Amino acid sequence: MFINFWYIAAQSGEVKFGTDRPLKVMMLGHTFALWRDSKGKVRCISDTCTHRGGAMADGRIRGDCVECPYHGWTFNGEGTCVRLPSLGANAKIPDRTRIDAYPVEEKYGLVWVFLGDLPEEERPPIISIPEYDDPGWRSIILQADWKIDYKRSIENTIDPAHNEFTHPTHGFLGVREDYEVRDFTLEDGPWGVGYHNRMFAPRLAQSDMSKASGRDKEAWIDGGVGHVGPHCTWVQIDASDSMKLHNYLLHTPIHETLDRWYLVATRNNLLDARYDTTFADRSAFIAGQDQYVLEPQRPRITPRNNAHEFLVPADKAIARYREYCREWEERGWRIDVQKFRSEYDRVAYAIPSPARRQHKSWVLPAVPLLPGKAATAAAARKA
Repeated sequence: MFINFWYIAAQSGEVKFGTDRPLKVMMLGHTFALWRDSKGKVRCISDTCTHRGGAMADGRIRGDCVECPYHGWTFNGEGTCVRLPSLGANAKIPDRTRIDAYPVEEKYGLVWVFLGDLPEEERPPIISIPEYDDPGWRSIILQADWKIDYKRSIENTIDPAHNEFTHPTHGFLGVREDYEVRDFTLEDGPWGVGYHNRMFAPRLAQSDMSKASGRDKEAWIDGGVGHVGPHCTWVQIDASDSMKLHNYLLHTPIHETLDRWYLVATRNNLLDARYDTTFADRSAFIAGQDQYVLEPQRPRITPRNNAHEFLVPADKAIARYREYCREWEERGWRIDVQKFRSEYDRVAYAIPSPARRQHKSWVLPAVPLLPGKAATAAAARKA
């Protein structure tokens, strides 16, 4: 799991103004409190009160702030303690009482939280979904929780060889003797790799979709896939000019082996809302085929290198994805999950927020990270 990326905390409709209590959400093994203030802005703070470890997400919303249910310490959306009842009404509240608060953006009907300490100008972007606001396209959102390491799903999405065997909706279950994965060229970007290729696909089973595509038989179709950051993927399936399906599978790891994904499924055909269920059912069915192979996969945690897997040319996008993950690890962004897990009951860690760049003294320690390239080099020099 990595800090310093934008993660989805909820769908926008889940965070309502006027509720009594915040929405409790777990991301990257940490719990957070979310609420919508009187200006309509979603706020997100760390769940652990800096006083005695009370759960802020179990507290009460007081105006635009959240009150800890244990001793009434109250924090605003910037993480500042604005009320400390036991000191009295006129007491000066120490700055060190502050709690981590995180940048929030709402895009594509989703609440995105930046979990990291980078300043705004250095942050990776939220994945672009241009079809979402395009009047010539229609979008639906699905979500589910799977018992997997989210990186397994990323690698599955960018794997061109699994469609033939995992998805009868896309392939032929391996019965074609002439089956092979055509060579493809990787296209690197600043935050991920993708590629485009052609695949031979069966006709669409649903009559409405088959008619909309303009084809009623097997055919070569154009496709493309890729990832942005360690946790977001895009898929383009252009069955014909009149039938394009562009999907975005966006992952928020709840913890190391529990993944919550959100699918923004977009289409340029059958735009009437009455077809939403047809496309939602098809997407859920296809996702279930992936879940069937991913949840039993061993090891559960995606390997950090290729030493114990025999990769072939069709896996080159997966190998490149792992290289990107190593690059982000070298930046010092990868959580030391083993240390975090081993100390979970003894230490209340927090994902570091951008405010830690301005305020140096914090009650809660930042989550342990694997040493980046600079730290490793410095340690080697000392040795």
